[in-house]
Amino acid sequence: MLDFNKKSTIIVLFFFLFFKRLSIMTFLNIQDIELKIESKTLLKRQNFELRKGKNLLILGPSGSGKTTLLNIMAGLLKPSSGDVVFQEKKYSILSESEIDSIRAKSFGFIFQKIHLLKHLSIKQNILLATNNKFSKNITELTSKLDISDKLDEKAMNISMGEAQRVAIARGLANNPEIVFADEPTSSLDDDNTRNFLDLIFSLTNENDSSLVVCTHDKRIIKSFDNILELTI
Repeated sequence: MLDFNKKSTIIVLFFFLFFKRLSIMTFLNIQDIELKIESKTLLKRQNFELRKGKNLLILGPSGSGKTTLLNIMAGLLKPSSGDVVFQEKKYSILSESEIDSIRAKSFGFIFQKIHLLKHLSIKQNILLATNNKFSKNITELTSKLDISDKLDEKAMNISMGEAQRVAIARGLANNPEIVFADEPTSSLDDDNTRNFLDLIFSLTNENDSSLVVCTHDKRIIKSFDNILELTI
């Protein structure tokens, strides 16, 4: 029989290998996806995978299909062929409500246009992403983003920089496993672009979230190790 110390070593080794496998496994897999409407190709065939905690930059000019690809990855749009697999679940066999559930629990979004509801407070805008549940995570997020003193202000009364930080807080409010950002820096100057990248990388790294950015903004290429370049 194994003595206690050997049993403990085996158990520790098992969990080490188990969690190591989880940390490197592919948890979003893009399998031969393509989107065509009649004779027009909106997205050329794509195959790639995203590992947990890794980031991806989807780079391309207008009309290359980058936003289309992001929407397919997030389950907002169905491809005409191929499939998306998230955590071993194929989108093609899931119901709309099941995909909605994945999106609500596992994905966060930062849109090109910030889309704050101007008549609502900052707090109310953030809560829209969390089914109106105010959590410790939101308190910490808003503090790190330096907007905790703005929570009761109407969105119409804050600056553009503050609105950008609210958008980041909203995108991360539900502790997402993947944050999808569509052209987040296209309207920002160089200083605000650097500030945005510093904030979003810091916060997603803390949460072990993956960041998927689609953009035509070549200024941010050096910030990413994994780059998928699309062409027209």
